Amino acid sequence: MRSLPQISDPVFNPTSYNAVDKFWLKRIRDERDLPFVYLTKKITFIMVPLGILLFLPFIQGWVWWLIAVLYFIFNNFVFKGPFGLMLHCTSHRTWFKKKYGWANYYLPWFIGPFFGQTPDTYASHHLGMHHRENNLEKDLSSTMQYQRDSLGDFLLYFMNFFFLGAITLSIYFDRRNQNKLRNRVIRGEIVFILMCIGLAFISWQATLWVFVLPFFLSRLIMMMGNWAQHSFLDHEDPGNSYKNSITCINTKYNHKCWNDGYHISHHIKPGLHWTLHPDHLQSNLKEYQENKALVFAELDFLLVWIYLMRKNYKKLADHLVNINDMFQSEKEAIAVLKSRTEKIANP
Repeated sequence: MRSLPQISDPVFNPTSYNAVDKFWLKRIRDERDLPFVYLTKKITFIMVPLGILLFLPFIQGWVWWLIAVLYFIFNNFVFKGPFGLMLHCTSHRTWFKKKYGWANYYLPWFIGPFFGQTPDTYASHHLGMHHRENNLEKDLSSTMQYQRDSLGDFLLYFMNFFFLGAITLSIYFDRRNQNKLRNRVIRGEIVFILMCIGLAFISWQATLWVFVLPFFLSRLIMMMGNWAQHSFLDHEDPGNSYKNSITCINTKYNHKCWNDGYHISHHIKPGLHWTLHPDHLQSNLKEYQENKALVFAELDFLLVWIYLMRKNYKKLADHLVNINDMFQSEKEAIAVLKSRTEKIANP
């Protein structure tokens, strides 16, 4: 275990703006989201053209494969995380001003499919269902009924979401008479499927590489992330966000993915701007201590997931922040970690 270190995750630092910055600042709602503009430009002018090239008939042989490998690298190792969490942030907080509201469709409807994100499904699931149900029994992505240090249970969790997620989400909204959200999910899934079918007549190989493979990988990564974020649940108080979520600080992931590691504060205040999460943690240490909230330093969600699958609680405890000495020993901390990964049999 370790004491709370000085937090090095990104916060907003006012700066001077050039002419291009000022052009975009007139159109977006929050100057703190200006980095999203530049990330979107990179994706639009680097990765998207590579994907389009793969559909051109004169691109063949080793040239096709070279472009395909470059596309795969940019998609999965350069832009996937930053884009996914940019989509997350702009789903919670509308990006463009009302006058330019049409621009808010650019990420989910044009860029999203290149990352395997079916239009509007993510926002509907995350805002309309997940935050409302807070990983409890009615949450369709709840981890409660699974043993959360079991690879077998994770595979069941992923397969259920992958094959049934859109269907059960549509039924969820239908039963609550939320027809608009239901229709957004159905429309987005159908549009993506029809797009892939249509493009397959041009090139099934390119369609598989550009859209279908990212679709599978995106849903796998999202479920790995959600699993790690909600792997540690207090059986006595599973609806308490301090006790059913974790936070990861001082990671490269937070710099790359807009402080996504702060999942406790995100569930407590879903609309909190991504630059304010480090301050929320430091301003509420008493609540974190009283709830024995799990904060890991220099550890991201992927590593949390890997250590869980290997049942390596010693490694998890090594990175656990012992806020105000809330744990008296490493043994006690490991006991809490293990107890919070146990299946809640009848939620």
